[in-house]
Amino acid sequence: MAVPLERVQVVGDRPLRGGATHVLYWMIAARRPRHNFALDHALDHARALGLPLIVLEPLRVGYGWASDRLHRFVLDGMAANAAAFAAAGVTYYPYVEPAPGAGRGLLAALAARAAVVITDLQPGFFQPRMVAAAAARLDARLEQVDSAGLLPLSAHGRAFATAAAFRWHWQKILGAHLTMPAAAPLERLPASVRDATIPAAVVRGWPAATAALLAGDGLDRLPIDHQVRPVDYRGGIDAAEATLADFVRARLPRYADERSEPSADAQSNLSPYLHFGHLGAHAVAEAVWRTTSWTPAVIASHRATGSRDGWWGLPRAAEAFMDELFTWRELGYGFCHHRADYDRYESLPPWALATLDAHAADPRPHRYAVAELEAAATHDPLWNAAQRELVATGRIHNYLRMVWGKKILEWSPSPRAALAALIELNNKYAVDGRDPNSYSGIFWTLGRFDRPWGPERAIFGTVRYMSSENTARKLRVKPYLARWSPQPALL
Repeated sequence: MAVPLERVQVVGDRPLRGGATHVLYWMIAARRPRHNFALDHALDHARALGLPLIVLEPLRVGYGWASDRLHRFVLDGMAANAAAFAAAGVTYYPYVEPAPGAGRGLLAALAARAAVVITDLQPGFFQPRMVAAAAARLDARLEQVDSAGLLPLSAHGRAFATAAAFRWHWQKILGAHLTMPAAAPLERLPASVRDATIPAAVVRGWPAATAALLAGDGLDRLPIDHQVRPVDYRGGIDAAEATLADFVRARLPRYADERSEPSADAQSNLSPYLHFGHLGAHAVAEAVWRTTSWTPAVIASHRATGSRDGWWGLPRAAEAFMDELFTWRELGYGFCHHRADYDRYESLPPWALATLDAHAADPRPHRYAVAELEAAATHDPLWNAAQRELVATGRIHNYLRMVWGKKILEWSPSPRAALAALIELNNKYAVDGRDPNSYSGIFWTLGRFDRPWGPERAIFGTVRYMSSENTARKLRVKPYLARWSPQPALL
């Protein structure tokens, strides 16, 4: 099935090149060989033109917060992709930049004889600027394909202010847009799309990453932050699909009742894989639907209710998870897609700006510099535990991440300083940092996607208040504290 046109955007409007030697897929966001509309579209072009496909997956070193942690996770994905494309006979070219700017010219060199270049649509961070620059410079047709979520970003229409408003919108239109990407696009490929030749000048100028580098050997020689160490879970589609299978089997049945409990281990743990494109939202949704033999065909008769429960017709736990995967995740993606200022303080809703600015000069009983926060050196044991979890594992339990953010607002000199601290700590240590959904969480702390809450308080104004003390009364935090508090020194 052809990729829906609503997911394809021509950003470099040039004709298909005659006399071309290949089709080029510039893989920058949907970094996976399955459930990937961009790969499907590139293969459609290659089959129609009778040309082989080249998949270029580059990894820069000059991006913000580049570190051993983030690089190693991406390299894991590149190693898995190399194996998958090799098994299918599709030419895959992994490039790891040895120094900032060293990769300049590689895309143009591979595009010089390409009939068309396909790339990914990814809102937020540096990818939109990078694709726009490529569209202006490349002498080739450039098409951008949206694999970001179940609903095409073009169907959002605007940035929604609340999850409730977005639910009403998608429930009205989803049935017309729920086309699924190919689960196994590399199977039974015609010989014409396989075994492309990489130009010798490209191999000399930009040598492909070796298997040893993709395995992490040489990471210490790259100009990135070596203090932020790799996490103990692996990246890549194989690890992602194993995590998904384990979640659906062991934790999804408990998700609705136990996801807020820090010690219940009921979270999906899928966010890092979704962020780096090692897993797509369609694959996750299909895995959940298979648990009850549910199919998208049943929603043809569903009417919009705006409810977060019951619309899908799934079991309660699956309904709760689908609301997180779809409503909340894609709400943030749509906001980043439609608002270039998504990461700026001024993008907060007017009511939040007004109340935070009115209380910006309120006395703070506790103030901490970013370095103290980073070191988990506050007076609050639960907050310190959450920060240690972030530094050690690249993630924080979802409920505690909200408390973590609220306390940074409370302890910072001003709301703007709080936002800067939130972005720095999250993007430096979280494996899913820099993601549109990550910015949703950060800005939710300050009022985005929320409403005013009374009573009005010092520092917060009418922005929703949360505290470690209330959290400890509501949830079982003792096992969490025992795990993430400093261990006493042995005498």
